[in-house]
Amino acid sequence: MTRVAAVDCGTNSIRLLVADVDPATGQLVDLDRRMTIVRLGQGVDKTGRLAPEALERTFAACRDYATVIKELGAERLRFVATSASRDASNRDDFVRGVLDILGVEPEVITGDEEAELSFTGATKELTGRDDLAKPYLVVDIGGGSTEFVVGDDAVRAARSVNIGCVRMTERHLVRDGKVTDPPTPDQITAMRADIEAALDLAEQTVPLREARTLVGLAGSVTTVSAIAQNLPEYDTDAIHHSRVSYDRVREITESLLRSTHAERAAIPSMHPGRVDVIGAGALVLLSIMERVGATEVVVSEHDILDGIAFHTALTS
Repeated sequence: MTRVAAVDCGTNSIRLLVADVDPATGQLVDLDRRMTIVRLGQGVDKTGRLAPEALERTFAACRDYATVIKELGAERLRFVATSASRDASNRDDFVRGVLDILGVEPEVITGDEEAELSFTGATKELTGRDDLAKPYLVVDIGGGSTEFVVGDDAVRAARSVNIGCVRMTERHLVRDGKVTDPPTPDQITAMRADIEAALDLAEQTVPLREARTLVGLAGSVTTVSAIAQNLPEYDTDAIHHSRVSYDRVREITESLLRSTHAERAAIPSMHPGRVDVIGAGALVLLSIMERVGATEVVVSEHDILDGIAFHTALTS
């Protein structure tokens, strides 16, 4: 076993996994797994820059994570940064801050690299499952982008497109600096058109409709699963490998897009940082299911973070 630390810094959240990994068998044992909503991508789509307050929130989380990594004695650390820091003109400020705090330079990976790591993390433990047909389509709905990966035991095709839950919310659901509560039919129509155009783009590279099993990753998908199960609180064990039907996803999406901020915040399993962006995230998931004809989505709590950990152990 190799003890590794993996950090995934996305547009909406930053997450840490410290785990013991056996690269030979693919076994991964969690020691600490946590998430902090930092909204690093706040305003990036509009300004092209990382906001100072967003950087400070992210650095504060990094300082907390540095303490955990040291206490658990991880042998190696890999820090992967995704959509928001790819797009920002001042990403050097972000790189320097992370290096000062954690002692490693964040790898600002491409969308294709992000997709491959997500696929590895999501499918490593599905090998041998007779009830899940291949090929898999893994979709990772992040804050700034969504990754699409089709593969069997390895990646066949991958594409990243800019339809994350934060980006869609800021682009379509914000008026006068505030999220419309609830969104208007015209706003939803415009957002849906944007998503469909991005799916057209993804389908130029990835054979979405060839997939036999749809595997959904990240907070928008896991939150939809929690709502579908009427969980009294967010429960990773109940969510991991749960299955949510298309009809249930449609019901939940329509409900979220009709609801107010207060109604969404009152959902027991809702993370406070997702209240304003979950409607957009759910609509992305619903649109994908309609495009590929999926009757259900298999929800995975294991995603790019686990993929980073596996790859880190393999290179140690």
